[in-house]
This record gives sequence, structure tokens and C-alpha cells, in this order.
Amino acid sequence: MGEAELTPVLLGPTAVGKTALAAALSRRLPITVISADARQVYRRLDIGTAKPDAALRAGLPHRGIDLIDPGERYSAGRFARDAAAWLRESRGAGRVPLVVGGTGFYVRALADGLFREPPLDAGRRDRLRVWAEGQPGPSLARMALRLDPRFRGGGRQRASRAIEVALETGRPLSWWQREARASGVMRPWYIVLTLPRESLQRRIAERVDAMLAAGLVDEVRRELARGTPPDTPGLDGVGYRETVAMLEGRLPPERLRDAIVMATRRYAKRQVTWLKHQLRGAPVWTLDASDSPERLAAHVLERWQEAPHSAFRASPS
Repeated sequence: MGEAELTPVLLGPTAVGKTALAAALSRRLPITVISADARQVYRRLDIGTAKPDAALRAGLPHRGIDLIDPGERYSAGRFARDAAAWLRESRGAGRVPLVVGGTGFYVRALADGLFREPPLDAGRRDRLRVWAEGQPGPSLARMALRLDPRFRGGGRQRASRAIEVALETGRPLSWWQREARASGVMRPWYIVLTLPRESLQRRIAERVDAMLAAGLVDEVRRELARGTPPDTPGLDGVGYRETVAMLEGRLPPERLRDAIVMATRRYAKRQVTWLKHQLRGAPVWTLDASDSPERLAAHVLERWQEAPHSAFRASPS
């Protein structure tokens, strides 16, 4: 990619404050947010995915949000292709693309490239997909792990994908990702937001309370009433899984809040672990998110303006 412009990539666990920082940056210079969040691609699932609110999106362009219905699948490969176009579009409009992520696999797809997918028989893929839809999630995960010892989880869609590739090609998905990797489409400059464990857990609990108060249960109930299957990809994420279980009578209503909080904490822990070990070959700046979004934005701009090949320039104040 030669001396292409660096692309700022704002990362951090759920509830750490990425959206607030992106909003603060947008008040200092023209940016386009490219959402690297595997849950925000789903239409109508707004509350449980913590999408930016309508007021923010009206003034700050966002890409990667509301792309598909909850029953559809959206891969990291498709994200990388779409995001490459969004990067070009943003720069062509004189705006700075800011990738904002919670899904590490999406970020890796942009920065490092994904494997070149081997040829797979369409008929067999369809039959495998139908079979997988009838299996419980834990069973799919166990089979994926047997076929690929490097499988690290990530829900039904990820498990089904690992099974499909292993059975169709005779090699595990992790092998293809390691040995048949294509080039990435951006030069990242990583800004990683962190918080002390207690502070992050407090923000997670506050976010879950806000989601429930905003109508998370009704959001899921409406989606199920549309005929969306309860085990569909869009309803397989944290918060939605637990709400579906409650609506189906498998989780007492009084335990819903704590179940979502605990699941979100586990998810945030996995995100933190990923960030510690998976960012490589690019500048990484870790920033304590305890400060106000405006002060954090000032720090980011000051550091960024020192970076080589940077197009991230603040407007005169």
C-alpha cells in the first residue's frame, strides 16, 4: 500500500466511550464514521446494539449501520469490500474516515486482509447451512472446535462458517486465514480506549439499565412478531440472546438484567484480550477513557497531527 494515508481506527471494549469520542472529534473536523461492529449492521435492532442515536447520525455521516435484516448474514469479507468503498467515498468528499470498532475480526479484515476463500460447492453449502440452522448453538461450537482446534467461538454464524470450510476443503478455517491471506485495504493508526476494570463494569451496568429502560424487550418482541426466528444471526448477540430466553420462558424476568450484565462483561473481557494480542504492524496508542470526550478528542488530534502521512487536520478554532 506504499505511502498511503494512515486511517485512524478507534477501538475499545463495549461501553468504554467510543461513540462519545467520535462525536467530540466530529465537532473539530469533518469525519465519516465507519462502524466496524458486527451487530450494528442489522436493521431495526437499535437499542441492544447501542447504535448512535438519530440526532448524532443526522449531523455525522455513518457507514456500516442498518445494512441487512436480522435474518441475513454479513461476513467480515463483505465488510472489508464495503468498507474499502466507504474509505474512498469519505476521502473523495474531503472528510476523514474514522473506523470505530468493537468487532476485532472486521478490523483485521480491513488492516490485514482476509484469506482468499477456496472454491466451495454451492449445493453442499446450502445443505450444510440448513443442517446448521437446526442445531443448538453449543453443539455447533463443539463441532467447530473438533474440526478446528484454533476456533475461538463467536456465535452460531462463526461456528457454522468454521464447520463449512473444514468439511468442504479438508482444512480448518484457521489454516486458510493463516496461509491464504490477501492484503489489507488500509494503513491503520490504532487508538485504543481503556478503563480500569471497576469503571468499565460500572459503565456496562449503566448501559444495560439504559437499554432496558429504552425498550430492549419490546424491540426483541417486535422482531419476533415479524416472523424472525429466535436463533437468527441478528438475535444471537449479547443482550438479544438473553432477552429471547426470557421471552421464551427459559430465563426468569427478574434475572434478565443481571444475565445481560454478566454476558456483556464476558464479551468486554474477550475484546480486551483481543486488543492486547491482535494489533500488529501498525502504530498503537492506548488512551485512558476516564477523561471527558472533549479532552480526549484534543489529545487524539494533537497526537495524530504528529503522525506521518496524516490527513487528520483540525479546523481553525
